[in-house]
Amino acid sequence: MKDTKRIAVLGGGSWATAIIKMLSENLETIGWYMRSVYAIEHIKRNKHNPSYLSSAELHPEQLDLSDDMNVIVDNYDILIFAIPSAFLKTELDKLTTSLENKVIFSAIKGIVPESGLIVGEHFHEKHAIPFENIGVITGPCHAEEVAMERLSYLTLACQDQEKAKDLSNFIAGRYIKIKISDDIIGTEYAAMLKNIYAIAAGIAHGLGYGDNFQSVLMSNAIREMKRFIKKVHKMKRNINNSAYLGDLLVTGYSVFSRNRMFGNMIGKGYTVKSAMLEMSMVAEGYYAAKSAYNIKKDNGAKTPIIDAVYNVLYDKKEAKDEFKKLTNRLD
Repeated sequence: MKDTKRIAVLGGGSWATAIIKMLSENLETIGWYMRSVYAIEHIKRNKHNPSYLSSAELHPEQLDLSDDMNVIVDNYDILIFAIPSAFLKTELDKLTTSLENKVIFSAIKGIVPESGLIVGEHFHEKHAIPFENIGVITGPCHAEEVAMERLSYLTLACQDQEKAKDLSNFIAGRYIKIKISDDIIGTEYAAMLKNIYAIAAGIAHGLGYGDNFQSVLMSNAIREMKRFIKKVHKMKRNINNSAYLGDLLVTGYSVFSRNRMFGNMIGKGYTVKSAMLEMSMVAEGYYAAKSAYNIKKDNGAKTPIIDAVYNVLYDKKEAKDEFKKLTNRLD
């Protein structure tokens, strides 16, 4: 057993549960903020999350569970946020205690709608957290496979790489391998963009496009991602690394991908509202599509795939027509 660190997870969904499972192999005590009192009591009694990754066995004796975010923030030094971006500001508005001197790692794959910022930038600009105290946890990795203890890879990005290495010691384990990166902005944008491209892959599948088209779509998506990220944060990076290309592929193709599932339903004719109701889970790419579209209007990046997804989801254009036009814009 490694020395205990004061690490807490904030959020009650799949990723929060997966991170708790990873940390439980290396820590004696883990803080865990969840909104749901019912979920907390269920975990204490039954040793699993009732709503997410219910097959993952949890160890209540290791968990310092609370439905009060302020208690967790006060008592822990390293805070891993796994709250969907659409609800992050609402949750942070509950804070009456300070985030000063806290180390923040985000496992959130999206843009905060109210600020239009990726999560790291939101913490920096709205909560005055210095960039050296902000990190990102990205894939390629699905929470469902973590629950099944299948070999998985994560990327930890932080301006202060020692902080990323420190956290990696408590996440890495029998089935988790870690890569460290200094590209905090690029990896976070990639984690946001890949959800939009997964929606595109799902729409295409729902419309009846086959594997041949999907391969072209993903090939164009990684190049589009490269153009977009270069516009918002220019630095030397290899877009073919796992944090970018790998995360795109697993999200675009996996049966566990919520965003691909959401897109598939849209392609089959569901409305956005009906697809969300049936899924009963958040598809981050829906919110990301609007933010990414607005950002690209400002920076001038060429983004035909993002444009097509935005037109379908927000301008209510027919998916069949938009993707027919998209096929002529890809190469």
